[in-house]
Amino acid sequence: MIAPKDLFELDGLSHRSLFQGVDLVWDALDHIKEYTIRCVEEAGSLPEALTRNGVVLADTVVIHEGVVHDSGFELLGGDPTKFTMKVRLGDKEVTDAAVVYQGATFMDNRVHLAPGCKVEPGALLKGPSFIGPGTEVRQGAYLRGGCLVGSSCVVGHTTEIKNSVMLDGAKAGHFAYLGDSILGREVNLGAGTKLANLKILEKPYRITVGDELYVIKRRKFGAILGDKVETGCNTVTNPGTVMGKRSMVSPCSSVKGGYHKPRTIIR
Repeated sequence: MIAPKDLFELDGLSHRSLFQGVDLVWDALDHIKEYTIRCVEEAGSLPEALTRNGVVLADTVVIHEGVVHDSGFELLGGDPTKFTMKVRLGDKEVTDAAVVYQGATFMDNRVHLAPGCKVEPGALLKGPSFIGPGTEVRQGAYLRGGCLVGSSCVVGHTTEIKNSVMLDGAKAGHFAYLGDSILGREVNLGAGTKLANLKILEKPYRITVGDELYVIKRRKFGAILGDKVETGCNTVTNPGTVMGKRSMVSPCSSVKGGYHKPRTIIR
């Protein structure tokens, strides 16, 4: 009930190998940074010319097939998460270019931007961070490192992420906080959702699943949300929360830490 396969559909998943050899889903939290570093190294990091020691980008650029274009392109619009964002480069239109808008900031070059993704003005990214294809990083987003973001995700306006994973299609569109957490496929966080990751008292996390009690000795543990979990606006999950597939949380709710079986409705 708490293995990765119990919470996530692994077939065809972009980052299935993150969970290789993981029996208890929360153990994957220990491997996020190392895995993200490896993904960035294999896929290719940003050109150092774009990082400039944290200087805000002065011009919008397009990255296509490894080449950075600071002129000679036209942005034609479209939704990156649906792979309809188009860019005219010379005499051809492409949908596999990454667009980085003027005003974005990269603190180092340990960031990978996959084809078709978009980074809006005011976003600040620290490495290691991997941004998957067709993902939208919106204005004011703050990626603090150890951020593994899959395909067709949304990292929303003033959303902060740290040592966390967003699997394919996950969305945290507005004012969210993700700390030491994993969002399953097509999870949707309502505006203002906070996945709290630190207990006030330094005690182990105790999670009961069926007749089994798990005592987890780690300082930080946010939330692990199975595929298609949805939270209402201004939801807070307490540290050490695990929610099964297709669970739902009503707006302005506080979710108790522990395990919640699939299709749970919390009001």
